Amino acid sequence: QLQLVESGGGLVQPGGSLRLSCAATGVTLNYYAIGWFRQAPGKEREGVSCISSKAGYTRYSDSVKGRFTISRDNDKNTIYLQMNSLQPEDTAVYYCAAARHLFFRECMLSNEYTYWGQGTQVTVSS
Repeated sequence: QLQLVESGGGLVQPGGSLRLSCAATGVTLNYYAIGWFRQAPGKEREGVSCISSKAGYTRYSDSVKGRFTISRDNDKNTIYLQMNSLQPEDTAVYYCAAARHLFFRECMLSNEYTYWGQGTQVTVSS
């Protein structure tokens, strides 16, 4: 079975950076699309970024475009989210998700994903 484990969250001051990791076990991610989502207290879960199972296709929400970068390392079976210029509104629990079958134009929709990690807390505060 495919399992996803997020790590790399923590407390950072505004303007700082964090790199989140999503390590997969059980199944290779070569044919899976991957999404990063986040949920702040009292708010609904929102899509942050996604990457296709084929090279060269990525998407970002307007709020993080230019600041966050999604990538994948197939040798390590791991997905990353590099987060720069962090702001307090980025504070949330961040989740990674995987889907074997996905229309990529819908990759920012949480109901398209089958597998989910447990989440990692990111807190941006001065």
